[in-house]
Amino acid sequence: MTSRRNSRRTLFRTLALAVTGLTLGVFTLYAGEARAQTKKPPYWASISAAQARMRVGPNLDYPANWVYRRRDLPVRVVQVHSNWRKIEDPSGTQGWMHVRLLSDTATAIVTAKEGNMHRDRSEDSPLLFLAEKGVVGRVGDCDDGWCLFDVAGKKGYIRASNLWGAVD
Repeated sequence: MTSRRNSRRTLFRTLALAVTGLTLGVFTLYAGEARAQTKKPPYWASISAAQARMRVGPNLDYPANWVYRRRDLPVRVVQVHSNWRKIEDPSGTQGWMHVRLLSDTATAIVTAKEGNMHRDRSEDSPLLFLAEKGVVGRVGDCDDGWCLFDVAGKKGYIRASNLWGAVD
């Protein structure tokens, strides 16, 4: 009977060590992912959620000062604190947003009264679309002062100077 108890104790200790080792391994894995997701500010990001709250501080206990309802809106990350990012929106407003509400998708917003979207990187190229001020789109290849701009599937080249966002 004593040998049976000893073997049970040994089994439980072995299981406890295995679970502890597994937990530490998982923790190490997540810590590595968190380090990989951290970029050195400033950098560009975009809002990935249909509704995203900006807070006055880096915690859910802080009140929200803005609620964004515009997926893909470009933001500049200016500070990092744990899973929180201090962001700046196109109007210059700053506040804190949880990292899960942000994406690395390169986007921009038209800042000119009208942004001419051309077939190629040239004013002489055929005009495809006019993007009004405030239109948000995804940014592709930027070169020679022009960026490929995709607005809901409508693509064309627009001058980078007419955009605010991930154009550099």
